[in-house]
Amino acid sequence: MTPAKPVVFSGIQPTGTIHIGNYYGAVRRWVTEQDQYFNIFCLVDLHAITLPQDPAVLRDKILETGAILLAAGIDPKRSALFVQSDVPEHAELAWLLNCIASMGQLNRMTQYKEKSADRREQSTVGIFTYPLLMAADILLYRTNFVPVGADQKQHVELTRDLAQRFNATYGETFVLPEPRIPAVGARIMGLDDPTKKMSKSTTAGGHAVGVLDPPGAIKKTVMSAKTDSGSEIRIDRERPGVSNLLTIYMAATGTSQEAAEEHFAGKGYGALKREIVDALVAELEPLQRRYAGLRANPDHLNALLRDSAHAIQPLARRTLDEAKRAMGVGH
Repeated sequence: MTPAKPVVFSGIQPTGTIHIGNYYGAVRRWVTEQDQYFNIFCLVDLHAITLPQDPAVLRDKILETGAILLAAGIDPKRSALFVQSDVPEHAELAWLLNCIASMGQLNRMTQYKEKSADRREQSTVGIFTYPLLMAADILLYRTNFVPVGADQKQHVELTRDLAQRFNATYGETFVLPEPRIPAVGARIMGLDDPTKKMSKSTTAGGHAVGVLDPPGAIKKTVMSAKTDSGSEIRIDRERPGVSNLLTIYMAATGTSQEAAEEHFAGKGYGALKREIVDALVAELEPLQRRYAGLRANPDHLNALLRDSAHAIQPLARRTLDEAKRAMGVGH
């Protein structure tokens, strides 16, 4: 398999609750760009186990996440969608990269510092080497572009550094990926605290609207969302609450900022929240219906994920074999 289009790799952890921030910030864009690139979507379960997971819950979350992506419009005939651990080349290439990366490089990774801040001695080695598995994910498929938020750009830069070091030492093997931080795309903040990005791992009530939330739960969360002093509904850096709500409205309706601000001129926060609820319910209901159909047939869902893994694996195998030959390991 030799992709004829630029390769885009995106990974998503099958943990936590997929919310509208994930949907509007990434998933919906992934769906619309399927014909523009050779897209690879990976459910990164090996990344998930760097933190303790209940095995039964993780297995269910893998299916839940896969079903959500399929229900959102990811087409397995046009894109790869598979479970990371079903392609063992990810873990094997990560070990090769372990042998060329330096401790200093990994010590400088911002996310490692944050995750191990108060418990470095208790942190798993997996948290420390997490960026090397991420680099393997990307390099295996000769990826050209990696859509990331600003907080993940450092991981792609490390991947490029490792690829350059490997190529300089052992010969041209890896493609150097480019981070792609979307210029447009909704950055949805927490509804309980609009100064912090909406998080999959936050379980506090009122924080996020999950894509599988029923209408009543959506209404409860949105109507209780934090707002600001004043009554004017417009995007304003000094008023994060109303700015976040207006961003959600624009994402859900496809309305421009100018049109949205004009639409709500003279109206109150209650009107804004009610229209957000209606827009979210209207958009998420068809996704939830397709999701329910997929989950009702787990054998078919598992087969879709396995078939995609089998289809993409030769590309991963070819890259890994070249890397092993270059380093002089294997036969």
